[in-house]
Amino acid sequence: MPSMDIVSEINIEEVRNAVENANRELTNRFDFRGVEASFEWKSPVVTIKSESDFQLKQLSDMLRSQLTKRQVDAKAMTLGNASATGKNWSQQVTFKEGIEQDVAKKVIKLIKAEKFKVQAAIQGEQVRVTGKKRDDLQAVMAMVRKAELAQSFQFTNFKD
Repeated sequence: MPSMDIVSEINIEEVRNAVENANRELTNRFDFRGVEASFEWKSPVVTIKSESDFQLKQLSDMLRSQLTKRQVDAKAMTLGNASATGKNWSQQVTFKEGIEQDVAKKVIKLIKAEKFKVQAAIQGEQVRVTGKKRDDLQAVMAMVRKAELAQSFQFTNFKD
């Protein structure tokens, strides 16, 4: 009986590479010349620092584009609250891994609402889906990708 796991994982090394690329891009950007702005990587958190909140937004967009180039889903990125100390602004960026219980329940609810001929069960921080046909599992994959659940999903352990 075919089965697969729906998981939410990110490659930490690719995130680190994206942060390094964003720092390189920052040194080349004309609008950031003479401005104290930086990305700091302390696994698994990235700290964005700049002189204004508008620049923070630009830096987060820069990081998001670098993550996309490195094939890391930007939905995994969670921006913290921006805080100002003196003239410097900073913001924490964290990355979600694992499917939370309520999101897993929404995934299962979506699968049951579409009436696919599969069974779905929550197993820790992942959802195991089993069915009689590969086509049913592939239809579930397509449906989960289209669903707007504000989290990135990957599909692993696809077995026949």
